[in-house]
Amino acid sequence: MPTDTFEKTSWSWQLSQFQQQAGEWWEYQFYRFEKTLPELPNGWSISPWLGELLKFLFWLVIGLFVVWVGWQLWREFSPYVYSWLNRSGNLTDFRAKTRSSEASIALLLERSQEFYRQGNYREACRCVYLAMLQQLHQKAIAPHKLSRTDGEYLQLLRSSVTPIQPYETLITTHEQLCFGNAEIVPDNYEQCRQAYREISPE
Repeated sequence: MPTDTFEKTSWSWQLSQFQQQAGEWWEYQFYRFEKTLPELPNGWSISPWLGELLKFLFWLVIGLFVVWVGWQLWREFSPYVYSWLNRSGNLTDFRAKTRSSEASIALLLERSQEFYRQGNYREACRCVYLAMLQQLHQKAIAPHKLSRTDGEYLQLLRSSVTPIQPYETLITTHEQLCFGNAEIVPDNYEQCRQAYREISPE
């Protein structure tokens, strides 16, 4: 608790210091500006409200400049941010479905059939894909690695298993699930199940 209080006080102190320094800088700049003006007749001076107005306009310009810079940076880097968030979301989804090694292949295949009966062909295909990954993990061909992409799985499998075609079917279908807009239909599920049977005859 004392540490938190100290940190908050420190931030508050730093902010007040910045405000004070900015105010002093502004007053100095305003003083220099006044010195460059021609001598005003006796009794003439810049009114206080005009000084406050100039201060307000100065901070308004600074604020608009910061907003403009932020907008330009967002326009430049937002595609990368969305890409990272999308990838992070897919990894989270994958992690939620594969973290528990207790989820056996039989259970995944059973779930795939349940989803198929419900008409949820996307999740049905995903479960068959996860069953393939679980099998590869159990056989120590490709142990679970959350950062591994479908392309990396394919590259690894091409050098270690034959035939490769069933794996390609399952992996390309999974890529369509995650990154494509194509509709997943019963034929896709049947292709995935057939591919899995070729990998692991039931």
